[in-house]
Amino acid sequence: MKLNGSTVSLSMNQTLYDFLEAQKYDITTIAVEHNGEIVPRISYKNVILKDEDTLEVVRFVGGG
Repeated sequence: MKLNGSTVSLSMNQTLYDFLEAQKYDITTIAVEHNGEIVPRISYKNVILKDEDTLEVVRFVGGG
């Protein structure tokens, strides 16, 4: 699977939510694009990841 342009291996079938938690992402401060589509946070537990998927994860940052 591609994550922000880098190849990562999936050890097993898992949900997007479980993957993000395992990667230590703070779910409340990110936006996720899965195969070109923005995923609503409420759907993270319903998306099953596959090796051929592409994820882009963007963190929200405060500042001026």
